[in-house]
Amino acid sequence: MTNEQDILTKVKLFSLANSLTENELDKVEILYDLNLGRQEKIEVQAKSYYLQFNSEFRKEARTMAQHYEVFYCLEKSIRNLVVQLMFEKFGESWWEKVKEDIRNNAEQNIKREEESGFTIRYEEKIDYTTFGELSQIVTGNWVAFEGLFKRGQKAFQKIMTNLNQLRGPIAHCCPLAEDEVVRLELTVKDWFRIME
Repeated sequence: MTNEQDILTKVKLFSLANSLTENELDKVEILYDLNLGRQEKIEVQAKSYYLQFNSEFRKEARTMAQHYEVFYCLEKSIRNLVVQLMFEKFGESWWEKVKEDIRNNAEQNIKREEESGFTIRYEEKIDYTTFGELSQIVTGNWVAFEGLFKRGQKAFQKIMTNLNQLRGPIAHCCPLAEDEVVRLELTVKDWFRIME
């Protein structure tokens, strides 16, 4: 990795760490009913139907939103990192280095979205891969990533497997158990640790 690439990676990691810190400060403000003056809160107008939902569901949704925000930032940054390092190693045709079954699955997802009539969500094919497939892209092209993940492929795979397990409840509207909240926080820290 060149010095410029190293700096760019560190800036991206700093930005993600900042987002995670902001998320933790949001939790403190909610927990202690504080306004730390970091930003002016914009009140979201509740749609007329929102208040019809069970108050326990609304409370659970507010709690889960914090975890979703962390995972959203993490997953987006991982996708960007994969694109960046694959492009640096293999150039414009980096997508051809991805296993055929992953490419085919992405193409099917793109076609399904096009046929739905809804707005096309993404421009990059990698955004149509699953989180588990991201891990396969990295391990299948380890030569592009070994300079960043100095703790090795096994450490990378273990952390990605843990993240994928934690992603399930967050993505599928299930509350995280207290232990899993701790596990999420530790696993996100582990993610940054494998890049040291």
